[in-house]
Amino acid sequence: MSEPLCRSCGAPLRDTFIDLGMSPFSNSYIRVQDAQQMEPFFPLHAYVCGSCFLVQLKEFESPQDIFSDYAYFSSYSDSWVAHCKAYVDYVMQRFGLGGGHLVVEVASNDGYLLKFFREKSVPVLGIEPAANVAAVAQAAGIPTLVKFFSVDTARELVADGKCADLLLGNNVLAHVPDLNDFVRGIAILLKASGVATFEFPHLLRLIKENQFDTIYHEHFSYFSFITAEQVFARHGLQLFDVEELLTHGGSLRIFAQHVGAPHPLSPRVAELRDRETRLGLLRMETYAAFTEQVKETKRNLLSFLIGEKRAGKSIVGYGAPAKGNTLLNYCGIRDDFLDYTVDRSPHKQGMLLPGTRIRVFAPEKIRETKPDYVFILPWNIRDEVMEQMRHIREWGGKFVLAIPTVKMVG
Repeated sequence: MSEPLCRSCGAPLRDTFIDLGMSPFSNSYIRVQDAQQMEPFFPLHAYVCGSCFLVQLKEFESPQDIFSDYAYFSSYSDSWVAHCKAYVDYVMQRFGLGGGHLVVEVASNDGYLLKFFREKSVPVLGIEPAANVAAVAQAAGIPTLVKFFSVDTARELVADGKCADLLLGNNVLAHVPDLNDFVRGIAILLKASGVATFEFPHLLRLIKENQFDTIYHEHFSYFSFITAEQVFARHGLQLFDVEELLTHGGSLRIFAQHVGAPHPLSPRVAELRDRETRLGLLRMETYAAFTEQVKETKRNLLSFLIGEKRAGKSIVGYGAPAKGNTLLNYCGIRDDFLDYTVDRSPHKQGMLLPGTRIRVFAPEKIRETKPDYVFILPWNIRDEVMEQMRHIREWGGKFVLAIPTVKMVG
């Protein structure tokens, strides 16, 4: 078998970041009537490039197969939608956007963000590969192309007279297998004076806070600021500012422009680059140490679940997120530990989780069965979940978290 190559710089990939064993695609939910069918599993093995330090997975199935019919709808997280509304207000004020500008969002999902620009009479265009998700945006009046973004897509839009004053993408960089083609497409579509912003989980936070469950097949790459800066620079784009966010357990929002464009370089760029260097993101031993802390988390979680089940306690899940499926499959947690899980999205209700085959119900199920523990799988929105489920305290129920460490929350 040929040696895998880094999708950013092309160097051979020889160093393991974390090997989470065999796992199904984390958004491939199973219909109950298909429960007896065979399900494909693939290695969930993350490498780190010894040259550019990009953490990445091999590509086992094409993005067309993974994303063309997708189960994730952004609108079902109230806190995420509020975050995006605040972003729209912020960038409109900072960059003076108005009715004479075009905002393009890559991986625009169900139009959850672009609707806020449209309400302010700013022209918008979404680009979304999942036809089922794009249809929701189109029905809401958000112009949406059902395509994967690439150099070819960018050239088609430019030929049609469409260039972006603001080009944005939230949690999409990780999903791109051909990273250089994607960023080159950004450079083509972005106006000479335009700004591009991208948000993605910060690799530094993943390592420091043990967020191994954010590793799954649909996430091809995991970025530090240093690696992101290298990728964008390769295609003539300068990262002139960066913000550290609380979303998704700790994310970066980067601001890019063409080299020579007018926005001044923020001191936050050098500060974060220097901090990542001091904290070891350019040293291989930092990445090599990650495996043992992940194994210890698995041991601690299984010890807790085994002890509580032997004591006769009932445990259910909240949420059916991709990260939860990574955690459950890696730890071998099935309905012998979790009676079921719940999710607000009707697109997941009535389905089975991939791999573990745990049944997904509507959130009302928790009030019906009154479990002793609710295990929060989307820990990145734990405050939102605990507010929605605060009624479990009526019968003495408690919340459980596994990331960064296993703990109970009353």
